[in-house]
Amino acid sequence: MSQRSCLSIILAAGEGTRMKSAMPKVLHAIAGLPMVAHVVKAAEAAGATALALVIGHGAEEMRKAAQKFAPRAETFVQERRLGTAHAVLAAREAISKDYDDILVMFGDTPLIDAGVLAAARQKLAEGAAVAVIGFRPPNPTGYGRLVEKGGRLAAIREEKDCSEAEKKIGFCNAGMMAVAGKHALRLLDKVGNSNAKGEFYLTDIVEIAGAEGLDVVATEASFESALGINNRAELAEAEGIWQGRRRREAMLSGVTLIAPETVYFSHDTEIGADTIVEPNVWFGPGVKIASGARIHAFSHIEGATIASNCDVGPFARLRPGADLKQKAKVGNFCEIKQATIEEGAKVNHLTYIGDARVGAGANIGAGTITCNYDGYSKFFTDIGEGAFVGSNSSLVAPLTIGKGGYIASGSVITESVPDDALAFGRARQKTLPGKGRELRERFASAAAAKKRVAE
Repeated sequence: MSQRSCLSIILAAGEGTRMKSAMPKVLHAIAGLPMVAHVVKAAEAAGATALALVIGHGAEEMRKAAQKFAPRAETFVQERRLGTAHAVLAAREAISKDYDDILVMFGDTPLIDAGVLAAARQKLAEGAAVAVIGFRPPNPTGYGRLVEKGGRLAAIREEKDCSEAEKKIGFCNAGMMAVAGKHALRLLDKVGNSNAKGEFYLTDIVEIAGAEGLDVVATEASFESALGINNRAELAEAEGIWQGRRRREAMLSGVTLIAPETVYFSHDTEIGADTIVEPNVWFGPGVKIASGARIHAFSHIEGATIASNCDVGPFARLRPGADLKQKAKVGNFCEIKQATIEEGAKVNHLTYIGDARVGAGANIGAGTITCNYDGYSKFFTDIGEGAFVGSNSSLVAPLTIGKGGYIASGSVITESVPDDALAFGRARQKTLPGKGRELRERFASAAAAKKRVAE
């Protein structure tokens, strides 16, 4: 089957009014990726050699988004919504290119498994003209039933048209199907609209193909894989299912999740074996973690690279461009952005490091900040190997602190510091005996006067 060409048509023209959103429904995200992009990934994993997106509502927004998650996809606009067969035929130009297999999918089924799609394609390779994907929901009410006879699919019957016996069928239509390319256009063109809604239903090709003596079969997907999203409650449900799958996958690959249900992964999170993740950690897009790291509780990480045996958090925030080398430490209430923390360096407490490099073995004291932005431009701070930056220091970029440099606590450093130099950037302390008591008495008198006026 690997040599068979395959066009995957993804129907994504729905307005999604139940989402209560101006954004096209299929662009709402699961694990940080638009749900339609999850469908694209499944199609590609199932061997699709070409992609066609049928769009409608928010067409320009869809095209722009598709450039990111499906840059090689062709887009076709369904100008009027006249049913699923009508939507598929919007991609007539693509269908006519003599693909062996045509997969028809929906952009709002983000949990579809590539294995299910591959199984449907396999049926085509074995000679079927149409392979319909079915599933068994906990309650089949409202779903079209797959009526089978003699091991073949005879019809897809909408519930309102089902006999009492057919209503008892638990095998239901998931909407997706695979169609042999050589039959696809002919079958689709035979679909009529003699129904109450005057629409062209894709499901009609089952009986049309059967009437031609073609082989029509059904394959089965899990209920979760076939789950369609129509509102934000269902979106949250799908997110939960996706996260559950990913957490289990991570744990089975050697990652310890102490409280799995509290850890949230992104669609592209990479995490190595022997990493330990404590409760309430959020991974945004673009995170890569090597083996043996420890991510402490309540950390928020996105667009970051974390090397082996690093220690992060608790309550750490790693923003895009954070790059932690081996055995680096970023501690509690620290924020790192567009900065490299070299091997063994420590950024332990209440610190912001942005647009910077912290050299190997350097130590950054509590309350230190790199002042990297002047309101218009960003500037770089380079902190050398083995440097020590005392607590409550402000490092005003552009700035270089040399190898082994030492910054006194409470300093504001505006000029570069040579290797092994000691830098002070604070006013000399002055102590005035008795002035503390005098100051308190003055403040107390002022407060009492203010109270009397208020009364």
